[in-house]
Amino acid sequence: MTHEAGIPLGIQFRLLSDTAQDSAAQVVSQVTVGDYRDLATLRRFAAGCDVVTFDHEHVPTEHLRALQADGVVVRPGPDALVHAQDKAVMRAKLDEIGVPSPRHRIVSDPADVAAFAAEHPSGSGWPVVLKTVRGGYDGKGVWVVHDQQEAEAPFRAGVPVLAEEKVDFVRELAANVVRSPHGQAVAYPVVESIQVDGVCNEVIAPAPGLTDELAGQAQRTALTIAKELQVTGHLAVELFQTTDGRILVNELAMRPHNSGHWTQDGAITSQFANHLRAVLDLPLGDPRPRARWTVMANVLGGDYPDMYQGYLHCMARDPALRIHMYGKDVKPGRKVGHVTTYGDDLDEVRARARHAADYLRGTISE
Repeated sequence: MTHEAGIPLGIQFRLLSDTAQDSAAQVVSQVTVGDYRDLATLRRFAAGCDVVTFDHEHVPTEHLRALQADGVVVRPGPDALVHAQDKAVMRAKLDEIGVPSPRHRIVSDPADVAAFAAEHPSGSGWPVVLKTVRGGYDGKGVWVVHDQQEAEAPFRAGVPVLAEEKVDFVRELAANVVRSPHGQAVAYPVVESIQVDGVCNEVIAPAPGLTDELAGQAQRTALTIAKELQVTGHLAVELFQTTDGRILVNELAMRPHNSGHWTQDGAITSQFANHLRAVLDLPLGDPRPRARWTVMANVLGGDYPDMYQGYLHCMARDPALRIHMYGKDVKPGRKVGHVTTYGDDLDEVRARARHAADYLRGTISE
């Protein structure tokens, strides 16, 4: 999708891909299949690139610093990206700059988790959310534990574990912003992100019923983080809206993000186009929405009908529907595509998006 956004500008892409079957490898002409964790592979790949950017946060921080030392332009740079790679580093930085987050600290063993729970102002902080500090996404590397015995599993991997209070929240939100190297920044409308089993299922733009005060607070928070961390490119700030009216930061992502996929069809300038503009230090585009409501629904792995028949049905039923499939192998619960709908009636727009996603997944037949 980032490649697609670069086509009108004549931007040439070189891709380092795990396999030749990865989504981007199916469309980018210059593909290197290799291991992003291998420094020699990264150096060979980056030679001659004007700028290197990412579609995930997992390239080792020390390798990115080595590339920078070689003179490679890396955006976002490793000093920024480490805050999306390492949850402990992120939490410490957010504390330092005064951004509100759930109560947290690094824990050493299950007994320390129990001590963390006991430190809650109520005296009983169970359940506790445990996260591996690196590598988790879409619910992986995250546990909700209700006692000390349940807290044993996260420590078996032998990596540092972050404990967080389980926040009493109304819903999850996301604030998406883009920042260029010379400091220009734009903010998209704050969206509601609806999760199912730790995986984003639906995004509503803008978040319905969100007051102007809280929406502005969320956008200012995201812009502050982008500035303080010196982010270049797209930054997604995942948020909790708490039952007592606060906004707390949950996670950061420094790349085009699922909570911003709605912008592909629903904003004047998509997150993908603005990420490219930022990493190339071009003027950023207008982030305003094209319609009153836009809904993005993920197509998750299921029992698929013939895709051509699926397209026939969905396109005939809803000519304004936009379908984006990724060419991925189907696995249960895996994001293999998304659909977007837009219009003036939120209930109708949501129903259209949900129907199309469910039909393409094979969970409904009419």
